[in-house]
Amino acid sequence: MEKINNGNANLPERRYYAAGGVVIHKGFMLLLDRPGREEIRLPKGHIEEGESAEQTALRETAEESGYGDLVILADLGNRTVIFDHKEMHYVRDEHYFLMDLGSGQLVKRSNSDAGQFNPMWVELVAAADQLTFPAEQEVARLAIDRHASLA
Repeated sequence: MEKINNGNANLPERRYYAAGGVVIHKGFMLLLDRPGREEIRLPKGHIEEGESAEQTALRETAEESGYGDLVILADLGNRTVIFDHKEMHYVRDEHYFLMDLGSGQLVKRSNSDAGQFNPMWVELVAAADQLTFPAEQEVARLAIDRHASLA
């Protein structure tokens, strides 16, 4: 497990678990533009009680992107990301999965998700560099390498 530390341990701490997907399809990677935050991100979200990391990754990727028929191809592993935000010290354990589209079927997104996340397909050669945060850039590069090894 890799640890990426960008935080100040003197703040009140909040630890949580998240899972997400790196969707690669026909030479493109699915990224999420978050215009309200001026960020480009990978889909991910909180693991709910009773939910596995795989279930969370599939659910969050579908909710945020609108693509409902996703297939997990490989486990990309865990990492811990530490950061500060709004006077809190966050420790987030993340688990990512390499995915592909099944049918490309779209599902209805909530108004909240549709307003926060604009899905976009970026060529693999440029995808990692488009992401805002280095931790997600590393995950994207790992996914590209893993995807190439499966071909």
